[in-house]
Amino acid sequence: MEQAATYTSKLLVWFGEFGPKLLGATIVFIIGLYITNFLGKLVTKALHRKDIDASLQTFMGSLVSGALKVLLLISVAGILGIQTTSFVAVIGALGLAVGLALQGSLANFAGGVLLLVFKPFKIGDLIESGGQTGFVQEIQIFNTVLLTPENKTAILANAAVSNGTVVNYSKHGNLRVDITMSLAPDCEIAFARKVAIETMNANQFVLKIPEPTFNVLKVADGMITFAVRPYSTPANYWDAFFTVQEDIRNAFDNNSISGPSHTHVVIHK
Repeated sequence: MEQAATYTSKLLVWFGEFGPKLLGATIVFIIGLYITNFLGKLVTKALHRKDIDASLQTFMGSLVSGALKVLLLISVAGILGIQTTSFVAVIGALGLAVGLALQGSLANFAGGVLLLVFKPFKIGDLIESGGQTGFVQEIQIFNTVLLTPENKTAILANAAVSNGTVVNYSKHGNLRVDITMSLAPDCEIAFARKVAIETMNANQFVLKIPEPTFNVLKVADGMITFAVRPYSTPANYWDAFFTVQEDIRNAFDNNSISGPSHTHVVIHK
């Protein structure tokens, strides 16, 4: 009985000393857990209001919530009287090691955030970057996915895209199609221009505004070379490029407009 009384007395003393700390730590943990979850959802909602990609919204919300929960656990341990210096040192060392191991991935992640925030291009745009040209299919956390005109999937690292040169062909809604065609040197330029422009305006892939043009580019080598410049949407660029040439060639044949003829020079010895 005397031994049980001793244990009871020690237990009461321990509860008297440790009880307030335990109660305080529990209250801090419950309130802190609510605040971290609230802040995580707040970040997600803020990104949603700015039309940031849905995958990035969830990722950033979870990242903020997780980081705050780690800080909360360290704070609770400090309230309970546990030495947190070693925990902070270990977490710092782990963070450094992970950062060094994933520095490329972190750079890609940062690049993805910049692309989603500043929006140099969006899903569906035709862009050129890193030596690749294609329509943007996805802007992921670490990569940007393009679909090339050959139906190949090109995956570009976001760090390279955000730090490199990006040519956005869809920004203005139309593209100039650059074509050159040659005619005989004695052709009637005004008539050839009239036929070519009427043909381009009749093409379904050519935009009426800006108007297509047909101008002399060079007179040399026994021919007149013309710069043929219709405009098209990015999606119809290649359709316009190929069909315009075929249509104009057929129109010239129907109107007896001759192309250049090759001249063979024979040297007699």
